[in-house]
Amino acid sequence: MLGVESGSRQALPLTSAAGPLLLVDQEGGSRAALRQALGARGFEVTAVGSGRAALTAVAERPFAFAVVEMRLGDGSGLALVEQLRRLDEATRIVVVTGFDSFASVVMALRAGAVDYLPKPTDPDTVVDALLGRGTTLAPVPDTPLGIDRVRWEYIQRVFEQCGRNVTRTALQLRMHRRTLQRMLGKRAPRPRGWPDTASGSG
Repeated sequence: MLGVESGSRQALPLTSAAGPLLLVDQEGGSRAALRQALGARGFEVTAVGSGRAALTAVAERPFAFAVVEMRLGDGSGLALVEQLRRLDEATRIVVVTGFDSFASVVMALRAGAVDYLPKPTDPDTVVDALLGRGTTLAPVPDTPLGIDRVRWEYIQRVFEQCGRNVTRTALQLRMHRRTLQRMLGKRAPRPRGWPDTASGSG
């Protein structure tokens, strides 16, 4: 769990598609691409690769916006979202992650995120989410979720209920810990007819 000392901050006004933005993503390529795209759209981007570095940046200055990856090498993106929210309730936080599930969407919104986007995503969609413009909901597939997706969603839900503790989740599911770790590291199975986001650009 990441540690931080809470405190009050002066809220930054939400005026236009420009302002100080904190980008937190441990994947260097993804972080660099999104940093460049958001910078070109008027944001003043501070990009870091860990939760600890994010908290250091926040201690030095306030941010009007934040984009946070769910999986971080030194902790949970959800925990970071909660801490950013406690530090400054005015910060508009969007979770952008390659590990999307219904359970994690709910948890992210409860933690204080204003939206949740699966990778890869268009930078303009990220901007719309940050500014509260339009809709970012994924289209509903023509076919129902397959058994692989249903199973994956169930595992993700139990994982969240167990506080994202792999050992506790494995015991709850009566599954070998290494097997569970492999499954948690995989992207969500897509049903037939679902847009192939894996081949998109972002």
